[in-house]
Amino acid sequence: MKPRKHPVQAKYRVPDFASAELMRAPSAVTVAAVQDGVLPDGFFATTNLPTYIKNPDGAWVLPREPRMDGCVVRAADGSWWVREGRRVRAGDEVVIGLREDGGDGVLVHANGFAAAEGASGDFHFMQSQVSREKPIDYRALAELLVEEKRRGGYIVWVTGPALVHSRARDNMVWFIRNGFVGALLAGNAVAVHDIEAAVVGTTLGMTSGGAPTEGGHSAHMRAINAVRRAGSIDEAVRSGVVTSGIMHACVIEEVPYVLCGSIRDDGPLPGVITDAIAAQDAMRRHAVKATMAVMLATALHSIAVGNMLPAYYEDAERGMCELPTISVDASEFLVSKLKDRGTHQAVGVVTNAQDFMSILRLAVEEAVVG
Repeated sequence: MKPRKHPVQAKYRVPDFASAELMRAPSAVTVAAVQDGVLPDGFFATTNLPTYIKNPDGAWVLPREPRMDGCVVRAADGSWWVREGRRVRAGDEVVIGLREDGGDGVLVHANGFAAAEGASGDFHFMQSQVSREKPIDYRALAELLVEEKRRGGYIVWVTGPALVHSRARDNMVWFIRNGFVGALLAGNAVAVHDIEAAVVGTTLGMTSGGAPTEGGHSAHMRAINAVRRAGSIDEAVRSGVVTSGIMHACVIEEVPYVLCGSIRDDGPLPGVITDAIAAQDAMRRHAVKATMAVMLATALHSIAVGNMLPAYYEDAERGMCELPTISVDASEFLVSKLKDRGTHQAVGVVTNAQDFMSILRLAVEEAVVG
């Protein structure tokens, strides 16, 4: 089987900047923020769609580091950047305007992506509906992963602890070791139970067959303690305390990971970021580089990362491209909520983590060999 070139990508249609309406449109207006973290009245609130700002010279340009729920700031050199409101400082020039049709010098291009000619299957980004009754086109998804790896794309994986409990752990390790993971974004629990499996041989005190073990309630605490004794996850791997699993693979393969804490965490492990804003900033550093995202069995992390992701990215060779976003969960509720919260480019895959990872791995192996 030969991979199809960009099997689910839609062709981008650039706005008609020569149209009378856009030619007459005024340049974007900015107002200086008067206080750190406080935006001027009437500021333009960003979406994750391609958004053009009209320069004083009449050129329409895309601001850098796009995301939803931000604002647009003009830098001293005249470049435009999307920034979270909390990052704006007094004196920063912030774009104001409520219109999205270009009338205020801001154009949100909501219909820029059209379905690719001859495209078929489920993975039509920006237009796919969520349903457990839809067939899953694993071949198309596998070809996307293979193509992203081939061209040096940055694939961000967002995972929940079900990845470990459902026996999908070994498959995740395979994807890491074979170069299909640019960064891993997860919570404390993913690392804790992965390391518990490596150190104690259980997850949540259960064997790989799902049977409880004597004293199993404390197994994850023993894993946390072992890492604390080593000093860090990386050092636990280097010193031989942790010899297998997802975190081991990330350290050995030098795949960056961000572990974010929550109020319910045990421990947490060393290196887990417990400050929510610091965690968001750490995740954002990977989101701005993403060319594809796979979100697996986690509601809060999927929505958090989804809010940071644009629906597109710019490629030096291909121009504007959709940012493929896959949301996988056993419940339709999560993938529907992700889309409802603004990540409308997300394709929902309603299945369990174990089946998804096993079948996807086989499809990727077939695509690579073929």
